[in-house]
Amino acid sequence: MTTSAKRHSTPPVAANDRESPAASPRIKLYKRGIAILHADPQAGERLLAEALGAADRDALHGLLKQLVKASMTGRKPDEANLAFMISLVKSIAPKDSIEAMLAVQMVSVHAAAMRSACRLALTDDVPQQESITRALTRLARTFASQIEALSRHRNNGERAITVQNLSVQDGGRAIVGNVTQHASMIVAEPNVATDAGLVPPREACACEQAESRQGAGA
Repeated sequence: MTTSAKRHSTPPVAANDRESPAASPRIKLYKRGIAILHADPQAGERLLAEALGAADRDALHGLLKQLVKASMTGRKPDEANLAFMISLVKSIAPKDSIEAMLAVQMVSVHAAAMRSACRLALTDDVPQQESITRALTRLARTFASQIEALSRHRNNGERAITVQNLSVQDGGRAIVGNVTQHASMIVAEPNVATDAGLVPPREACACEQAESRQGAGA
C-alpha cells in the first residue's frame, strides 16, 4: 500500500472574504485624452480623487496626466501599468496635497527604477552596466529619501526614534520610565530612575539641590 503526500495549496481569496474599500475606477486612454470608466462619472471622479489624495477636479486630472506620462512603456501609454501605479498611490493613502505629490513621485521613481533594473538585466555591455547601475542606485536612494520625507511630514516634521537594545556598562546610569525625545531635549518622568534603584538616592538629591541653587542664582 502506497500513500501520496498531500499537496497544501492556498486557495485564492474571494472578493467577499474580507471587507475592502471600493476599487478605483479603471482609466481608458485615448489619443486626445483620458476617460474614467464608471457608471456614474461623478462617483468615478470622487473615487479616484480619494485614491490619489486630490483636493479637487483640477488636481485629480493633473495627477492623472502625470501618472499617464510616468507609466509609458516604449513611448506608448500603458493602461495596465497606469492602473498598477494608481493602486500603489491608493495603498500609500495620501491625506493632503503634499502627500499626494510625494506618493505620485514615489511610484514614478519606483517604476523608473524597475525599468533600469530590466535594462541592466538585458545588457552584457560593461560600460552600459556601470551607467545603468549608477542610475539605479540614484533612484533607489531617491526612493528611500521620499519615504523618509513622507514619514517626517506625517509626524509633523519630527524624526521617529526607536531604541531596541540598551547596554549599560559598569558605573553607567540609565533612565527607566517613559522618555519622550524631541529635536532639542529629552523629557523623562521624575524620580523613575531613583525609584528603580539605578541612581543612588543621595546622588539624586544632591543633583536636585544643585539644580535648585543654579536656578535661584539665575
